[in-house]
Amino acid sequence: MNKKISIDLVEDGGNALYVSERKIYPRSVSGVFQTWRNVAVVVLLGMFYVFPWLRWDGRQAVLFDLPARKFYVFGLNFWPQDFFLLAVLMIIAGLSLFFFTAIAGRLWCGYACPQTVWTEVFLWMERWTEGDRNARMKLDAAPWSGEKLLRKGGKHALWLVFALWTGFTFVGFFTPITELAARVPFFGNAPGWGGWETFWVLFYALATWGNAGFLREQVCKYMCPYARFQSAMFDRNTLIIAYDPMRGEPRGPRKRGLGSVLERARGLLDPATAYDYVFRGARQGNALALHAAGTTAVTDVGLVAQPLPKFEPEQLGDCIDCTICVQVCPTGIDIRNGLQYECIACGACIDACDSVMDKMGYPKGLIRYSTQNAIDGKPTRVARPRVLLYGVLLLALCAAWAWGVGHRSPLIAEVLRDRNALYREAADDRIENTYTLKLVNKDVAPRSFRILVEAPAGIELRGGPQTVDAQAEQVLNLPVVLSAPADVHGKQAVTFRVERVDGAAHADVESTFFGPMR
Repeated sequence: MNKKISIDLVEDGGNALYVSERKIYPRSVSGVFQTWRNVAVVVLLGMFYVFPWLRWDGRQAVLFDLPARKFYVFGLNFWPQDFFLLAVLMIIAGLSLFFFTAIAGRLWCGYACPQTVWTEVFLWMERWTEGDRNARMKLDAAPWSGEKLLRKGGKHALWLVFALWTGFTFVGFFTPITELAARVPFFGNAPGWGGWETFWVLFYALATWGNAGFLREQVCKYMCPYARFQSAMFDRNTLIIAYDPMRGEPRGPRKRGLGSVLERARGLLDPATAYDYVFRGARQGNALALHAAGTTAVTDVGLVAQPLPKFEPEQLGDCIDCTICVQVCPTGIDIRNGLQYECIACGACIDACDSVMDKMGYPKGLIRYSTQNAIDGKPTRVARPRVLLYGVLLLALCAAWAWGVGHRSPLIAEVLRDRNALYREAADDRIENTYTLKLVNKDVAPRSFRILVEAPAGIELRGGPQTVDAQAEQVLNLPVVLSAPADVHGKQAVTFRVERVDGAAHADVESTFFGPMR
């Protein structure tokens, strides 16, 4: 197969040792979709960096306390017994990915994926220190000098500080962040961080620095499995970023004043001719388009491309072959070649193309969010079986999860019977069994509980019903004695009932009572 893949082979004696990809220099772009991406970056990173510092009822608002096996999320606290809710939440997240991908493609990748979000911030810092695309390419090609060392050093200094802050914040979700900040090494008289805290701060900082600063698009293309199986969730009715070849082909430069094909007698091409021009253009385009990395059916069919004929200006489509859509792409592909697994649906090419169409006086939308059916002039169906199935399952799971969170029992009660003796005879000739009642107040406020017993044959709590006070999230181990008349024999079923004094919750625990055998 003849693939136009942008690689450089490093050879030794004619044997390829490894494959090195060309560095991608994304050009800055402005527009509607870039604005939404910037908003997503600010909101998502704002949540990440701010949430650990928020306080809720006198404690950290979001804290995953692994040693205590408790998760706090604002007003909610989750115990190990609630971890099935975490499993349901993970299923909801996976099903949401399927649902939104079937409808609108890789929205997650383009706007919310951590790799995308942090890479965007690292690109901002790179542009601040080294300039936009052309300036960065010129700087990399230039010999080392004082200015180059200053710019490169400044960039990596910013990256390092931001990465360390990221690692510190990450650990702050698992260790109270104010306490972690008070123990920053080399500052003050605090004892410093523990070994594991130091390891995870540095590890997460290094991962952020490496993934967002160096690997970037390679994480999306080679390390992320989603790029590989997304095609199983796409169909011709999925909303994707697509180039309209019927309007845009044949591509080529032209003088100002030539109107859009929508305003000229030429009109739109038929799909077969348009896609043939796309195939030829992908093989015979300008140098930048030829070096655009990407894998599509358009360029990988293994066929020989016939030369493009010479077109008169009136025969040209609306694409002026400026390649700005390629220059702004963070994964370095040419969207005009069709849907490619490397595309993360960020919309940068749409904003770039729309700005060019504005300058040419052409209608926007040559590259746009659309479905393959719509591009080909066929009807699009949004409500299709897979979308309906995903939607119903997702709605049901969300409702079940919300109900489960809202109806969790705020207490845990367990009873452990004394196994050292089946029973004992008291001085008053009554038969007694001893138990240990484990009572957990899961609430974040102090509560009072009443302990009762439901049992046959006169079996009762010694001393009558008991009332105990439990502090917030306190675990109590209470000795409990059941007493019965001497004429109670054999095994009897009993039920301990623990209820909050305010009547808001209760728990029933079954156990057994043993008396002498007949």
